[in-house]
Amino acid sequence: MTRVLVVDDEPGLRQSLGLLLTDAGFEVAAESDGRRALERATQEPFDIILCDVRMPQLDGLEFLRAYQKRDGGALVIMMSAYGGEEAALAAMKEGAYDYIPKPFRSDEVVLTLRKAEERERLGNTIATLRAQLGASPESRAVVAESAAMQAALDIVGRVAAHKSTVLITGESGTGKEVIAQAIHRASPRAAQLLVAINCAAIPEALLESELFGHVRGAFTGATADNAGLFEQADKGTLFLDEIGELPLGLQAKLLRVLQDGEVRRVGDQRVRRVDVRVLAATAKDLTGEVAAGRFRDDLFYRLNVITVHLPPLAERRADIAPLARHIAAQLARRMGRRVALTPAALAWLEGPQPCCSSPHRGGGVRGGRHAARGSGRGRARGDQRGSGSRGRKSSRGGQTPGRELAHPVL
Repeated sequence: MTRVLVVDDEPGLRQSLGLLLTDAGFEVAAESDGRRALERATQEPFDIILCDVRMPQLDGLEFLRAYQKRDGGALVIMMSAYGGEEAALAAMKEGAYDYIPKPFRSDEVVLTLRKAEERERLGNTIATLRAQLGASPESRAVVAESAAMQAALDIVGRVAAHKSTVLITGESGTGKEVIAQAIHRASPRAAQLLVAINCAAIPEALLESELFGHVRGAFTGATADNAGLFEQADKGTLFLDEIGELPLGLQAKLLRVLQDGEVRRVGDQRVRRVDVRVLAATAKDLTGEVAAGRFRDDLFYRLNVITVHLPPLAERRADIAPLARHIAAQLARRMGRRVALTPAALAWLEGPQPCCSSPHRGGGVRGGRHAARGSGRGRARGDQRGSGSRGRKSSRGGQTPGRELAHPVL
């Protein structure tokens, strides 16, 4: 559903527009003050903003400039009473999508928003396609045959242009980093760096310095100033994987960066401004972690602006065969030889196999990758044994994918 933010200091107009647009099928939020609207528009994803030209404290043109400076991605439509047309036209020259003169007819407002909605839909489609393209063949495809992955990519297309924080959830190996890469590729920051860190892989004593940097002499071994990942990702995107493993003390510091857009290196008094879009991922239930006191509730609400949930591969079997083919194509490029999976091998992968259910393989894409490679190893060994080799019997009573199931994969 298209989200619309109405910004006007007249209560009656906010109420009437809210009723009109809700009846027309839009999801509507409203603010009376330009400054509050600006904060909300940069923290929540909106598709269209209806903004009055003349408002106290922060007028419509100032709102537009500030919103664009913060990389706002919604289409802004100005509203102007008699005498405000020049300001509305000036706003259009600076990037506003359209303007509506007051007083206006109900059908005129809805028609203008429908046109904007269609443009936004086309933009989302383009962003989704960009999300599936990468600089290298290894990252070019996001496998999305299942309804769950198609819904995830739809969210990617909708939120990519916004600066809003995105929380990606799902079991280990379900493709959370792939989604983070897709969001970055489809965003206005695609030309800048995507910096990634696994919060669970770095000792707590080093993690603060890694994220925020340090100055010379801040601790033993700090022989020179060092910029942290937030500074390295300035103007770009920072992906915080396994955010649920972040220690409580660092959670407070991360919250301050998200709120203020400022970092302070370890051992330094100077504050540095950073412009970073943060994407976070976790395999944990952060709601449960908050209830248990292991994760700050204020940080959780700051991160949980938009959520993309990725179910395990066992719950999206429509992705298994395309994913296996994608993995085979990757390995073919890496090995410089033809790699293919036979229908029998694909049927084995799509059945109740270890790629989806075994605790040794995990429940996600990573497990499927291991299973696909395993089927190829069987084929490669079969080639060496000769054409009479047969597939081995598995503990389930069926055949494992021997030489008759797959062409060489590894």
